[in-house]
Amino acid sequence: MRAQVHHRTTTVRGHEVFYREAGPADAPVLLLLHGFPSSSHMFRDLIPRLAHRYRVIAPDHLGFGRSAAPSADAFPYTFAELADVTYEFTERLGLSRFALYVHDYGAPIGLRLALAHPERVTAIVTQNGNAYEEGFGKEAWAPVFAYIENPSEETAGPVHAIRSLEGVTWQYTHGVPERLRSLLSPDAWHHDAERMARPGQDAVQLGLIGDYGSNIVLYPRFQEYFRESQVPLLAVWGAHDEIFVPAGALAFPRDLPEAEVHLLPTGHFALETHAPQIAALMDDFLARAL
Repeated sequence: MRAQVHHRTTTVRGHEVFYREAGPADAPVLLLLHGFPSSSHMFRDLIPRLAHRYRVIAPDHLGFGRSAAPSADAFPYTFAELADVTYEFTERLGLSRFALYVHDYGAPIGLRLALAHPERVTAIVTQNGNAYEEGFGKEAWAPVFAYIENPSEETAGPVHAIRSLEGVTWQYTHGVPERLRSLLSPDAWHHDAERMARPGQDAVQLGLIGDYGSNIVLYPRFQEYFRESQVPLLAVWGAHDEIFVPAGALAFPRDLPEAEVHLLPTGHFALETHAPQIAALMDDFLARAL
């Protein structure tokens, strides 16, 4: 029987946070943190596959999906703030212990949460969620690093293009073998591009992209956290991703010798083509880790 997924909202700091939830209320908690430019919508195929055993909760970050998108004047769009909002979200829902699933932007948000509250994190599943400098795809990140180094109208142009319909479509389709292309739902990138086109998104997304360097500064601390905690970690990675390349996945065992790494023959949004495989890997890993 397919699990029912509930679509709910709560309020954090006066802002509405949308989230998806499924599974028994007393089951171990999985907190799914999405990346750019998506939302909890990216987990639509994964959540029902895990809800038989876990309480699965997937919020939309502020500025994304169906959560509130206060103006950049009303909310400081930094990764530190999004991590704090995520912590306050877990407090609102009474989540004292949880495993993390992190993707893209969700990785630095989740790892900041783990640094601040390591006792709460039971395990980590990272799906193209980076924590090592070798994980950056040079060509894909060149416009972002150019903007971080020298914020200007000139360097902002290529960054704005990343969240256009064409740019979002590329993020979903690049690296996906031709034999798997028919599994991709155009609804996914049209959903994201529509949310990225809302009024005020220029400033919202530039704020986060301009702040991304603050995550890289924390990489040594993230890696120290791995070494000291030896948190159980599963890396499931689209091997053809040009945004966060496989070297980022292969780096985890350097600090976590027991880390499990699986490279899948797909791109950045691996759940679009490999949700059943990822769910099976997670079921096996979490049954042992938890």
